[in-house]
Amino acid sequence: MKKITQKDILQALSHVMDPDLGKDLVTLNMIDEIQIGEGKVKFKLILTTPACPLKDFLTKSCVEAIHEHVDKDLKVEVDLSSRVTTKRKENDELLKDVRNIIAVGSGKGGVGKSTVAVNLAIALAKTGAKVGLLDADIYGPSIPLMFGLLDEKARGFDRDGKSYVYPFEKYGLKMISIGFFVDQSKALVWRGPMASTALKQLFTDIEWGPLDYMVIDLPPGTGDIPLTLVQSFPLTGAIMVSTPQEVAIADVRKAADMFRNEQINIPILGLVENMAYFIPADMPDKKYFIFGKSGCKKFAEDLKIPILGQIPIEPAIADSGDSGKPVAAYDNTASGQAFAKLAEAVAQQVAISNSIREVFGK
Repeated sequence: MKKITQKDILQALSHVMDPDLGKDLVTLNMIDEIQIGEGKVKFKLILTTPACPLKDFLTKSCVEAIHEHVDKDLKVEVDLSSRVTTKRKENDELLKDVRNIIAVGSGKGGVGKSTVAVNLAIALAKTGAKVGLLDADIYGPSIPLMFGLLDEKARGFDRDGKSYVYPFEKYGLKMISIGFFVDQSKALVWRGPMASTALKQLFTDIEWGPLDYMVIDLPPGTGDIPLTLVQSFPLTGAIMVSTPQEVAIADVRKAADMFRNEQINIPILGLVENMAYFIPADMPDKKYFIFGKSGCKKFAEDLKIPILGQIPIEPAIADSGDSGKPVAAYDNTASGQAFAKLAEAVAQQVAISNSIREVFGK
């Protein structure tokens, strides 16, 4: 019987394609630590994100490839791990330990942008990723309320003659908001330059540490704050949030145009349709499309972007935001499950976007 070698295993696994990235697992450097024993082989499959929705498919495909091209009786053990991809350059010092920065935006208020940003961040953290959440809505911060931290104030420290601030940690992620520095019962009367300076400090003066994903809750519209963000920081991409009504979609279209402006050129990862449908508690199999059914689909098709997720109308979402217990932290609701799927879709699109720039493994 021919002795099985690592070359045999790699040759077999070179037949397994990642359908998102369009290359085989060996070329993508996703196979490591091959161990060959008597009648068995073990190796590590390095996914592009711990939230990878294809992990079961890829694992099964690896086993089948080895059985087909090496030995059908070989016992195959696949050890899953992850290395989140990035398009950041090694010499980029600004937020150098943050691999991906994802902006969550909309063209208007009231579409649930902050709810999506908060629950997306929690859902990503639940997969095992290192996640940060930054509330960039300077004039209307909502993160302290949504995490039950209204009475908390940020704590600072000095290092090398400069002051830094510790982010708050809850539900497995790090977060910061202007709301942790000001009296939220009073209006924040700042002109644009002051607000933009404050926003930059939320990025640079916080002890974030290594992060796989930083989720940014943008203010609505295309004013000073969103422009400061997209022009000053290396964004991986943007996620647009809309409800199905045409009036909301029209405003989101303007925000999308900002990201696609040739002087900004930030990839739009996809669209999240919030308040997509209503599910009655006593009829969980029924869906009522209260605000329409095809508006966001047509909008996404026009922009040639995917719909990353559809979030239902559910009292649990509003209740969880007001009580400081975001619904994504729990799996017993339809919306909690929807956010879990959204996290997988976002991580998938980030990996695809990064792959286009051919930086996997760097």
